Amino acid sequence: MNAFEAGTRKVVPAVLVYLKHGTRVLMIHRNAGNRVGDYHSGKWNGLGGKCEPAESFSETASREIREEAGIDLPESVFKALGFIHFPDFKAQKSEDWMVWIYTVRLSDEQATQVLRENPEGQLHWVEESQLQGLNLWAGDRHFIPFVRDEKKFTGTIWYQGPEVLRHSILPWSS
Repeated sequence: MNAFEAGTRKVVPAVLVYLKHGTRVLMIHRNAGNRVGDYHSGKWNGLGGKCEPAESFSETASREIREEAGIDLPESVFKALGFIHFPDFKAQKSEDWMVWIYTVRLSDEQATQVLRENPEGQLHWVEESQLQGLNLWAGDRHFIPFVRDEKKFTGTIWYQGPEVLRHSILPWSS
């Protein structure tokens, strides 16, 4: 019996969504002071979060965008772009994260309806060419080019604390 079957390790299903408008991407700067112990504090990230029980990945993406950006988007507009496994992402909790990466292109009207902030931090439209200059998780730098170019990918990123031990990000041929 392996650690997952024995219940000593758990898998956390989650999504990460990059909303796009023209050449800009909506990013959250996780700087909300009221979130004591926020593992992502100070980082810039796409929007998203963990799946609820019995919720599909696309349902999670739609719910998270509604909660974090304040816009209601149907599941059908979410374009699955990649899948990343983060083994032992939260080692202190024995958690492996499995994350679907989605993109959505917003209309002018939808882009103007996006919230400026939420309880997790401030939302900013960032030029795609400026993404790598942000304080991203180190591993994000390896897949952001795929997000920018909207090319499908799959991969694994191994962390030890905030540092990437190794990574494997590969194009996903259909």
